[in-house]
Amino acid sequence: MGRVGNCLQVRGPCVDTLPLIFGRWTTPHAALHCTFYSLPNPIVSILCETANRYERSGTLHGLMRVRGFTQDDAHIFCLPDQLEDEIVGVLELTETILSRFGFDKYDIMLSTRPEKSVGGDEIWEAATAALEGALKKKGWEYGVDEGGGAFYGPKIDLKIRDAIGRKWQCSTVQCDFNLPERFELEYVSAEGTRERPIMVHRAIFGSLERFFGILIENCAGDFPYWLAPTQLKLLPVTDAVQDFCQDIAQQAKKMGIRVEVDRGNERLAKQIRTAEQARIPIMAVVGMQEMESNTLAVRSRKLGDLGSFGVRDLLTELARCSDEAIEMTTMGEKPAPEEKEEASE
Repeated sequence: MGRVGNCLQVRGPCVDTLPLIFGRWTTPHAALHCTFYSLPNPIVSILCETANRYERSGTLHGLMRVRGFTQDDAHIFCLPDQLEDEIVGVLELTETILSRFGFDKYDIMLSTRPEKSVGGDEIWEAATAALEGALKKKGWEYGVDEGGGAFYGPKIDLKIRDAIGRKWQCSTVQCDFNLPERFELEYVSAEGTRERPIMVHRAIFGSLERFFGILIENCAGDFPYWLAPTQLKLLPVTDAVQDFCQDIAQQAKKMGIRVEVDRGNERLAKQIRTAEQARIPIMAVVGMQEMESNTLAVRSRKLGDLGSFGVRDLLTELARCSDEAIEMTTMGEKPAPEEKEEASE
């Protein structure tokens, strides 16, 4: 096959090797021989596709346990002395993503060598030590599941809780000594000898269906602003401002904001109530005054009236909140209260 990039050369049937490196993970139909040249940096293959598992009908459970599910699987090929740092990197990525979705508490288990396994004692001890070292660097508390590892290597599992406190495994980091052996993967060490790399399986969400099933239950459908299917709804007071609303909607879409325009055939109070029942986080009332001044009267479902904003200022603020995964709390200009005339004596 020749070189792939600057670091990998494959000898053998390429038809089975290309999916291995670049996409679909398949069982090879013929023996392969892969050699890594100059491997200073880990090689990562990422795939996200559906797996099928014939679960018994009595174990199926909504989105939590299904017969066809999608995994965000990735495989990292690295040197033995890079293993702990790679695991720390995966744990930090997992922490960043889970916290963005509001999961900041999870149970962590380190699963060790089972009775039936592949690989020698030395490599199992080194891999288990790397997993433990990564957890200690993160300062995370964890339990040990003796003998709960996969036959091909030890692993770290992160379990998140659903709305009623049940634990579900989602994220995982697993060391694999089996596949590099079976695929005869090698790299040339600094001493010029041929060595086996270690492969790390990692999944952040695990089963996407399960993860989002848990998320939907925990939020009760009330998603944070950055994740809401519709982030902004424009509420026209009169048909005369419909074109103005459509123009604002086009600007918002170009900035990555998910927006809808109400049909405007209901009273304003009814429009607001309908939008709040649909759990839309931000609403903007548009009347003739707003169109003439190029402003929007903004209302948050959680905070109530936020005041008046210029169209561009509001869209910029909403885009920022979406990028930073935060709720909009900025207050706009409030209309000045009308002065009451003092009663004449």
